[in-house]
Amino acid sequence: MTPNRILPDLQCSLLCEDVRPEASGNLILIGVLGVIRVPQVPIAAPKVCVINRWCAGIGQFTEQVRLVGPDGQQVLRKSASKFALPDPTQTATLVSVFPNLEFPVGGVYHVEVLVDDVMKVRFPVPLIVVPQPGQAPAPAPKAA
Repeated sequence: MTPNRILPDLQCSLLCEDVRPEASGNLILIGVLGVIRVPQVPIAAPKVCVINRWCAGIGQFTEQVRLVGPDGQQVLRKSASKFALPDPTQTATLVSVFPNLEFPVGGVYHVEVLVDDVMKVRFPVPLIVVPQPGQAPAPAPKAA
């Protein structure tokens, strides 16, 4: 018996500043982000992208990408995209683009990636305020 639906695996998920296509059809990732360093908050990023590659599945699926604030509750941005994998040898690469993304405070943000409401990965992205030379350091946040 051949299965007609297998939930895919998330091969990779990366946060970056931009994703551009090459003439060959391959993608160029620009500014892969593990930590975000900024001179002050609040601050807006012109563009932030999340690139996900799905594999080893069969069927039609909906990917959800969420950027969650340091409080663990506030969803700053989210996107949803549909994709299909006709057989397990195929892959699907999806890019979620978040323009003019405002980071209101420093702290650890999280990227969450789900497929058909099943969480596949949740990874941290620390946002650190680094004062510029000659600039006074930002006051420490008060404990809640």
